[in-house]
Amino acid sequence: MGNKVADLLYWKDLKTSAIVLTGLMLVLLSLSQFSVITVVSYVTLLVLCATVSLRVYKKILQALHKSDGVNPFQEYLDMDMFVSKEQLQKYVETIILYFASLVKELRRLILVEDLVDSIKFAVLMWLLTFIGAVFNGLTILILAVISMFTIPLLYRQHQAQIDQYVGLVTAQISDIRAKIQAKLPSAKSKAE
Repeated sequence: MGNKVADLLYWKDLKTSAIVLTGLMLVLLSLSQFSVITVVSYVTLLVLCATVSLRVYKKILQALHKSDGVNPFQEYLDMDMFVSKEQLQKYVETIILYFASLVKELRRLILVEDLVDSIKFAVLMWLLTFIGAVFNGLTILILAVISMFTIPLLYRQHQAQIDQYVGLVTAQISDIRAKIQAKLPSAKSKAE
């Protein structure tokens, strides 16, 4: 599954990536203009029109004796969609572990187990208020989809230059952090 997603985001198969990106963008832009119920209804009707048309076309070909008349979707109808109890239990356990980890981390941050981490979290939440004032969730989701399909490809094409600049920035941040920690009394007492 992970390789398929990576191939999709790195545009290994240009046609598939273009179809997925276009489909996602059409749905997200439709959701920005219409309700979820309307978008789901229209998308379902569109798919249904396409499948019914193809099925009728195959039936006409069968009537003219140019085809065997097999349902063109028989392969998908025969697919086993059953999820075993073990698979379901594994997925539920994984989701519960992620959720428990999230709750534990939020509890640690909100109840100030570590003052520095809680302040970082507060600053992040404060910055998110500005982002929330400018963008709504759907706009951020649209930007995330566009970024997912462009940033990996751009990174792969310009990896050497990006790595060089990231190295310079990392070195500068490390220098600044070292200077700040040298001036903080709490950092000196921990070192001693």
